[in-house]
Formats: sequence, structure tokens, C-alpha cells
Amino acid sequence: MAIFSFIFNKNVYNRDMLDKIKSWFMPAATETTAGQLAEKFGLKLKGDPETIIRGVAPIADAKPGQLAFYSTEQNSSAFKILPIEVLKNTKASVILVQPEQVSNAPKGATLLITETPRGNIVKILGEIYREPPRFGISRYATIERGVFFRKRSTVYVGQYATIERGSVIEEDVKIYPGAYIGRNVTIGRGTIIQTGVHIENATIGADCVINAGAVIGKDGFGYTRQNGHNVFIPHVGRVIIGDRVSIGSNTCIDRGAMTDTRIGDGTKIDNLCQIAHGVVIGSECFLAGQVGLAGGTVVGDRALLAGQVGIANGVHIGNDAEIGAHSGVFRNVPDGQRHMGYPAGAGTEFMRHYAWLRKNAKN
Repeated sequence: MAIFSFIFNKNVYNRDMLDKIKSWFMPAATETTAGQLAEKFGLKLKGDPETIIRGVAPIADAKPGQLAFYSTEQNSSAFKILPIEVLKNTKASVILVQPEQVSNAPKGATLLITETPRGNIVKILGEIYREPPRFGISRYATIERGVFFRKRSTVYVGQYATIERGSVIEEDVKIYPGAYIGRNVTIGRGTIIQTGVHIENATIGADCVINAGAVIGKDGFGYTRQNGHNVFIPHVGRVIIGDRVSIGSNTCIDRGAMTDTRIGDGTKIDNLCQIAHGVVIGSECFLAGQVGLAGGTVVGDRALLAGQVGIANGVHIGNDAEIGAHSGVFRNVPDGQRHMGYPAGAGTEFMRHYAWLRKNAKN
């Protein structure tokens, strides 16, 4: 506390000290070299292989000692191509670039050359900012008898986490403080369960990330009206989540009433989403924040649902379909189509209606 008092109470402006304090709260990078990254990820290297990398930064903000990337890949409309001047003027010591951009890189910079900088920067970030290994079970965690650990020595369980009997915890699982794993839950190898997650009646695949506050496997919003009263329908289904699935913070995934709620391999679900009972989501889908899927919705493979999309009960969304933000979907969407609006319709039709409204509103 003496350091903070000296800096702030005495109004002493010490940039070096402030930068040092800031660094204490930033992710720590693992120091590496351009040559080591080139060898590990099969990249072509131009320049000094001993160039040291102490972190990664956006190309416009990068400083000496950092790695940046520049790409003209257009994998989706969300990716913006930066002006070439950003590449020419960067201060980064190491730049990940495509072969056709080598001539535009600053002289003296070390280059890692690949056709897919966007894909490789993901791998490099994981390498440089990898989390230190965590092992061991806190003495403050509650582990009931009858919990099966595939290889206990590889597992991390933080303080005040709870795992109830009948659960199966595979190798390399990390369960952070305050998480709750109910009875007969299976957590796949390498999966990360963050703080405050609540899981019941579920099987989670390998290499998943369940972010803070997510609730998986509780009863759905299933009721029937009898004699003028709302009567709850008992839920006996489960939640089945595939491998490499990411679940955002405070997202809720309900167990099925009689069938299972299912999420396919590689699907990524953002924060604050609601997945109702009996929903089936295919593989490699994207669901942005505040998406809500009513009971019995079926979403095909590789579908993209933008922010605040709502899908009515029993609607089918086809493979490779895209639903624009704020859309309300009440009818099935065929494979590969883009729908938007409320009620949602074909994207071209929606834009024609919008253009007509703008034109006539002016008159």
C-alpha cells in the first residue's frame, strides 16, 4: 500500500511505475522467438530466427518486442481489411503475413509467412498466453464419495467447488472455485468449468469451456394448463454437449422434458443465451449474445444466429443458414438461406421491404 500512497497521495507522476503496476494485472506472456514459432506451427520465416517475442498486439498498436498480424483474408463480412499503410508503418518486431504482403512489410522486421494469418494467430495466442498448469484438489472443495476421477493427479478443483456422487471427471479437467457439479454428471477430458457454473443432468464432452455463471441441466420452462391452472411437466431428459463446445457466461441450457437437449461438436454459444428443453443444435454453429431458442427448436450444422435472435417452438433452422440480429423466427429456414426481420423472412425480401418503407416515408 505504501507504493500506491506514494504515487497517488503525493501526486507523483511516475510513468514507469504506473506501467509496472498495470502489468501486474495483465495476462502474462511466455517469452519465445520467431524461430521457435516457425518450427512449431510450420511457418516460413524471413529474417532473424532469434528475434524475441514478449507479447502479441494489434498491428497498429504493436511495439518492438511484440508480434502482430496482417491479413487480407475475408472469411466473413465481420472481418475488416485494414489499410496497407498499417502494415507498412507497424513497429512490431515480428509480423505474421501472407506471401503477397511480404514486400509491404517494414524493413528489418522478422516475418512469419502463411496463407492463413488469421488461423495461425489463434494458435500463437494460445502458445504465448497459455495458462500455467493447475493441478490438485483444494481442501476446501466438497467431493462426495462415489465421484470417479479417471486420473486424479491431472485434475484441478478449486476451493468451495462441489462435486456430487456418481459424477465422472476425466483427465485434465479444471473446475474453478465455486462451481457445482451435480450427481451423475460426466465432464470430458480437458474441459474447463469456470467459477460459479452449475451443472446437473448432463454429459459434457472433451475440450469444452463453460464460462462463469452458466447453468446447464436444470428443468426447462415446461408447463401445461389444466383446470385453469399452470401445471409443471416433470423433466427426465438430459443435456448432451459434444467436444470443443464453448458456453458463454450466464447462459442457460435446460434439460429435456422427455428427450435430451443436444449441442454438437465445435459449437460456440455467447453470453446470456437461453437454450430451452429439447433443443438440438448441430456442429460448428455460432450463437451470439442473447439468442433465445424455444423448446424443440432444431438448428442444423454451421448455422449462424446473430445477437438477440429469437426462435419459436419447434422451428427448424437449416445447415449453413444465417439469421440476422434482432430477428424473430416463426417458420422453418431452409439450408444455406439468410433470414432477417420480425417476423423473419428471406434477407433480400426484407431489404426490399425496408427500402420501400424508407422511400415512402420521405413522401
